[in-house]
Formats: sequence, structure tokens, C-alpha cells
Amino acid sequence: MTVLSQLNSGGMYLICGGIVALIAVFCVIFMVRAWRAGKALGMDTTRMKRAITASATFSVLPSVGILLGVLALSGSLGVPWPWLRLSVIGALHYETQVADAAAEQLGVSLGSGNMTVQAFSTIALLMSVCIMWGMILSALFNKKYLDKLQKSGAKEGKSSGGFGDRAMTAMFIGMVSAYIGSYVGGFVSGNGTFTFSGSWTPLAVAAVAALAMAAFTYFSEKKGMAWLDNFSIAGSMLLGMLAAVLIGH
Repeated sequence: MTVLSQLNSGGMYLICGGIVALIAVFCVIFMVRAWRAGKALGMDTTRMKRAITASATFSVLPSVGILLGVLALSGSLGVPWPWLRLSVIGALHYETQVADAAAEQLGVSLGSGNMTVQAFSTIALLMSVCIMWGMILSALFNKKYLDKLQKSGAKEGKSSGGFGDRAMTAMFIGMVSAYIGSYVGGFVSGNGTFTFSGSWTPLAVAAVAALAMAAFTYFSEKKGMAWLDNFSIAGSMLLGMLAAVLIGH
């Protein structure tokens, strides 16, 4: 039995599926409690139903990006593990980047079919350990941190934005710069030939995705199409992936 067959075995589906089912039960419980709390507060039932319908509708397309992440990782890590990671706590950009970085250090390549049991164990452990600190730190320090954010926001005013907004923006810019910088570095250290293959492919895909996101932002903010904001990430990802396919061929 190959490693991929073991990762797609019934036992893996049972373990991962059981955890996903438990989380789904929690979601239903919280939804029921929220509904009851809304009625207790005297909220209009029709408006609550509309909110549920709108939330369910706007969750469909963004979840396509998550499904694409599961499919992208399933070729090397099987279906159950990526399904569990991206259904419970994982983020698409985090899971794929960490898995790829860990695989590279272990001398295997995602999607190449050379995955080993030891490599999978290390990748799965790294994916889990690195992301659990968000929950631990939130449980220990989130209340105190939120109090500071609220005080900071009250002092600075809503228009200027608080520390949290600036920190998230800085972190996101730093993360994007690091990823794109690595591709630029790979091109510069190579032969420098201007082609849309090899080291240029990630840069071209990033440019297409950025333009797509800019278009979504423009129409949602400038043209009053706020509903597009729910689909901007998934839509940009899909267009970026399409660009990768077209450039690769």
C-alpha cells in the first residue's frame, strides 16, 4: 500500500470526518443559541431569516477557494488531512505555504508523489503546532488586548484607525512582500531571461490576482456593489489559478 493510499484510507476519513462533524455540531448549537438570543432581544424574525439566507449564500463562493486548497494538497497529503485542516482552523494561505516549506526542507515536493510517512508526520505536526498559538494566546490575553484596542480606538478616533488595524495592515504587507520577494530573488539569481515560465510564473500570477482584487475592490467600494467584497478573495484566487494554467501551457 502506498503512502497516499494510507492517507486516503477509511481510518483517516473516520478520524478527520469525526472531528469535522463535531465542529459542525458546535456550529449548529451556536446558531440555535444565536437565534434564541435574537428572539429574546425582540429582533424581527423575518430580518433574522434574511441574515441567515444572505450569510449562507455569500459563504458559497468564498468556500470554493478552500475547496481548491484541499484539492491542491490532496495529491500529496491525501484528502482527509487537508479537509480537516481547512474545515476547522486552518487558513488557505497558511496551510499551503507551511506544507510546501516543510516539504522542501524534508527533501520532498508536494504533488510529486514522493511523499513518505516520516515526511507527512513532520509536515502534519508542523502545520498543527505553528497555528495553535493563536488559540492559546487568545484564550490567555485576548480580553486584555481587546480592552487596549478599544481604549486606543476611542483616543485616536474611528477615522484614523487603531493599533489593531495598522498592525494587521503591516503584517499583511510584510507577508506579501516576503512571498513576492522570494520569487523576485529567484529570478534575479537566475539567468534573468524575460520569459513567462520558471521563476516568472509566480510573479505573473501574483500580478493577475492583484489586478483582480483591485477590480473587485473598485466595484465594491466605488460602484456601490458591496456584495462583491464577499467574493473578492475566492475570485482573485480563481483568476490567478487560471492565469497559472494558461501561462504554464
